[in-house]
Amino acid sequence: MSTFHLSRRSVLAGTAVAAAAVSLPLTQGRAQAAATPATSGYRWRNAVQGGTGFITGVLFHPSVRGLAYLRTDIGGAYRWDERTGRWIPLTDHLGWDDWNLLGVEAIAVDPAHPNRVYLSLGTYTQSWAGNGAVLRSEDRGATWRRTDLTVKLGANEDGRGCGERLLVDPRDSDTLWLGTRHDGLLKSTDRGVTWKAVSFPATPGATGQGITLLVAAGRNVYAGWGDSDGTAGKPNLYRTSDGTTWEAVPGQPTGTAAKVPVRAAYDRHTRELYVTYADAPGPNGQSDGSVHKLRTATGKWSEVTPVKPGGATGDGGTDSFGYGGVAVDARDPGTVVVSTNNRWSLVDTLYRTTDGGRSWTSLKDKAVLDVSETPYLKWGGDKPKFGWWIQAVGLDPYDSRHVVYGTGATLYGTRDLKRWAPQIRGVEEASVRQLISPPSGEAHLLSGSGDIGVMYHERLTASPSRGMASNPVFGTATGLSLAPAEPSYVVRAGWGDHGNGAFSNDGGRTWAPFTAQPDVARSAPGPIATNADGSVLLWSFGTANPAYRSADNGAGWSEVTSFPKGAVPVADPVDPTRFYAFDTTTGTLYASTDSGRTFTARATGLNSGDTEFQLVAAPGRSGDLWLSLKWNGLYRSTDGGATFTKVASCRASYTLGFGRAAEGASYPAVYMVGATETVTAVYRSDDEAKSWTRINDDRHQWGWIGAAITGDPRVHGRVYIATNGRGVQYGEPA
Repeated sequence: MSTFHLSRRSVLAGTAVAAAAVSLPLTQGRAQAAATPATSGYRWRNAVQGGTGFITGVLFHPSVRGLAYLRTDIGGAYRWDERTGRWIPLTDHLGWDDWNLLGVEAIAVDPAHPNRVYLSLGTYTQSWAGNGAVLRSEDRGATWRRTDLTVKLGANEDGRGCGERLLVDPRDSDTLWLGTRHDGLLKSTDRGVTWKAVSFPATPGATGQGITLLVAAGRNVYAGWGDSDGTAGKPNLYRTSDGTTWEAVPGQPTGTAAKVPVRAAYDRHTRELYVTYADAPGPNGQSDGSVHKLRTATGKWSEVTPVKPGGATGDGGTDSFGYGGVAVDARDPGTVVVSTNNRWSLVDTLYRTTDGGRSWTSLKDKAVLDVSETPYLKWGGDKPKFGWWIQAVGLDPYDSRHVVYGTGATLYGTRDLKRWAPQIRGVEEASVRQLISPPSGEAHLLSGSGDIGVMYHERLTASPSRGMASNPVFGTATGLSLAPAEPSYVVRAGWGDHGNGAFSNDGGRTWAPFTAQPDVARSAPGPIATNADGSVLLWSFGTANPAYRSADNGAGWSEVTSFPKGAVPVADPVDPTRFYAFDTTTGTLYASTDSGRTFTARATGLNSGDTEFQLVAAPGRSGDLWLSLKWNGLYRSTDGGATFTKVASCRASYTLGFGRAAEGASYPAVYMVGATETVTAVYRSDDEAKSWTRINDDRHQWGWIGAAITGDPRVHGRVYIATNGRGVQYGEPA
C-alpha cells in the first residue's frame, strides 16, 4: 500500500555532493544522548493500528542474533528489539523542516561493527523537496550524526522497493557507497561524514532510477542500474573489485524480463549471486520478470526463474508480474527465497528453493495467515491475502525457518514456513488525515487515513478489532464528521468502489452507505460535515464542482450553488442552522444560517490565495471560530465569522483542535501545531490562547504533522496528532 504524501522532482547534477556533517540535534563533533523531555513532561505513544503502510526494506544483521532493521517509504526506520518483540522507531526526532527525510531510501549495516547502522533519507526528488541526508549511528540508532547531501533521494517514488542502495564496503569499514537516482554513485571514505561522486560507467536517464541496488559478493561490490532498456549492449549490472574501476558484468541477462535489477543477495557458501529482475522498478507497473544467478568464481550465469510471467490465470486473464525480494540462507547453502511483485490476478507469493534454484516451492500455497492482531488486513472481507507489493524479504541468518516479507501494509513473519502472522508491533505508518475524539461512548478516537479509510479505536493500545470501517470499504478517507448534539451519529466520505459516503448511528462501530449520492462523488469525493443535530449533511467535491446538501440522511441531495467550490464545510457545534466555509482563493469566510441552503460572504481579505488552512469551531459555543493560516498566523472570530482578530501569542498555526478544559478553567484546552516564536512544535493552551506550553520534545517531532490535531473531550491533557507516515500519535501528561 502506498501512502500518498504531499506529492511533488528535480535533477541535481554536480560532482562534490556532500558538505559539513551535523549531529541531531547537536552540532558536529559529538553524539547526542536522549533529548531532555519537554518541560510539560508529556508521554508520547502511538494509537495502535499495526503497520498500515508499504514496508520497502527489511535487513537482518548478519553478525548479531535478533538484530534487524526495517525501512518505510514515508514513515522512517525501525530497529527490532528481540527482548520486547517490538520495532523501535529511529527517526521520530526529525522535525517539521525535515519532513522530506522521513522517507528512507536505504539502510546499511557493518558486519564487522555490529553497533553501526547507516540510513540514507529523502522522500522526493522534485524541485520543491529538500536534499537528501545520511544518518550514521554507533549505537544501533539510539543517537545519530547527520550529513546533508547536495542531491535528492526518492524513498516514496517508483523503485522505492529496490535496493539496498547504501552499502558498507566489504574490504574497509570506513568506506561506504551510496547509489542515487539522478546523480550516479557517491562514495565516502570517512564512514559517511563526507561524500563525493565517483566515476561510474552508466549515465543517469529520465526514469529516475539510477542505481537500484548495491551488494557485496565476497570482496567485490555489485551495482544494479535502472536506466537501461535491458537490450544487449546496454548493461544494467556493474561491479568493482578494487573500489575504483567499475565494469559491466559479462554475460548478464538481457531482454524485457531482465530490464531492471530489483534486488540481489549473495550466497557465500556457493559463491553465487542471485538477482531478481522486472520490466519496471515497481512496486506498480511490473508485468514481466525473472530470477538469475551468477557463479562469481567462473562468471557463469544461469536462469533460475521459479515461474515465468505470462501464463493464463484461469479466468481469461494473463498472469503478469515481476520479481522483487530475494534472501539467501546464511546457514544452508543453496537455500533462497524470492518474491513475486505486482501479481494481482493470482496474488503474490514467496518461492523457496533448497537446491540453488533447480526447483521451487510456493510458500503461499500452504500458508495459514493469522491476522487477529491486525484485523484490518481482511480489508472488509473474510480472509486476508498473502500480500502484494512484496519487494522486502528477509531470512534470519540464525534461524532458517524464520522468514519475513513486507507488503503494502504490513510485515508478515513465520517460524515454520507455514504459519504466518504480522511481525509488526511498534510499526505505525498510516498517513492520517482526520481525527475525532467523541465526547461519549466506547471509543475515544476515530481516525481517517490515506489508503486504509476510517478506523474505530475502542482501545488505543490494540489495533481496532473491527478493522477498517466497512459497508462500504474506503481506500483513502476524505471526510469524517460527528454531530455534537447527537454524538452517536457520524458520517464519513472517501474513495471506494461501492459507495463514497456512509453514516453510523452507534458512534462509528457500524456503518451503512448513503442510499444515494451525487454523481460526482465517485470521481471526486471530498470533505463532509454534519450539522449539530445530524439533520443536515454538506458534502464538498473539489474546486470544479458544487457542494451538495442532504436533509434526509443521504437519501437525496441538492446542489448548493452559493457554497465556495473546494471549501471544507464546518458545522456550528451548537446551532444546527449554521455552517461555515473558508474560500482560499479570495480569503473570504462564508456562513449559512439556513441549515446550509445558502451561503453569504462575511469577513474578507484573510490570506487570499493560500490553499492550505484550517477552520475549526470551538466546542460548546456558537459562532466561535478559529482560522489557522500557516505562517500568516492564527485568527479568531466570536461573531460567526463576521470579523476576525489575529491571535497575538502565535506566530504560525498549521492545525488546531480542542480538548477537555483544565480544572477550574471555563474554556476548552486548545491544542496547536504551530509556532509561538521560531520552533514549529505541538502546543497546548489552557487560557484561551493567551499563552502556550510546548508539549512535545526534540525526540518526538514526526516530520510534517499539519493535517489534524484534537484533544480528548473527556481527559484533560490528552491530545491526538495526525502524522504523515507515523500514524496517530497521542500524548498525555506523564
